[in-house]
Amino acid sequence: MSSQFNVHRADAKSGETESMVVLLHGYGANGGDLLGLSEVWGPSMPNTLFVAPDAPSPCDSHPAGRQWFPIEAAGPVDRMDMIHNLIRSFNELNEFLDAENERAGVPEEKSILVGFSQGTMMALHVGLRRQRQLAGIVGYSGKLLNPSLLESELVSRPPVMLVHGQDDEVVPSSQSIEADEFLKRSGINSQLYLAPRLGHSIDMFGLGLALNFMKTHLDS
Repeated sequence: MSSQFNVHRADAKSGETESMVVLLHGYGANGGDLLGLSEVWGPSMPNTLFVAPDAPSPCDSHPAGRQWFPIEAAGPVDRMDMIHNLIRSFNELNEFLDAENERAGVPEEKSILVGFSQGTMMALHVGLRRQRQLAGIVGYSGKLLNPSLLESELVSRPPVMLVHGQDDEVVPSSQSIEADEFLKRSGINSQLYLAPRLGHSIDMFGLGLALNFMKTHLDS
C-alpha cells in the first residue's frame, strides 16, 4: 500500500539496513523537508534507513505542501470532512508502515516513528495502536489527539520522547505536558523536554536528545 504515498528515502549509510526511522512532517510541509534529519542522525546510525512519506492530501494554504488532515486555523473546515480525512490518514499510514517494514525487511521492534507538529499527532495516534510494538516514538511540537479514546484503544506501549519549545506560538507546549502526563498514567515510558526560548521548531539539543533516545531503544 506504500504506493498511496510519495516517499522520500535515505538508505542506510553502511549499505546494511538493520533499523528504520519513519519521519512524519507537519502541516503544509512534505516528507523531503524532514528527510534532511537523516544527514544529522545518519552518521551515528549507519545501519538505519530513513523514510519520509508525503501526507496524502494537498494543502490549500501551502500550495507546495501536504496535510495529514485539514485544520481550522487555515480556514473554515467541515467537521465531518476533518474526521473523514483523519480516519483515512490513520488507516493509510498504518498500512504504509506495514508495507515499509516488509519492504525493508525490518521488524517493528527495530522501527521508530518521528513526527513534527501534525506529524507528531499522527505518530502518537497510530503508533500506540499498532499490533506489534515499535522501538519508540519521538514527537516534536505536537499533541495527543483524543486521549479519551486512547484509553480504550491503546494496544502497545512503546517508549516515547516528547520535545517542545516553551515559546511555541502554534501548538502550545502545554499540549506536550498534558500528553506526557497521560502517557505516564497509561503505563508508557514517556520522557518530556521543554526547550527554553524555542518556538515551533527543532533545535540541535532536541536533535541530540532524540538521537540518544533512538540509539538506546534500537540497540536494546
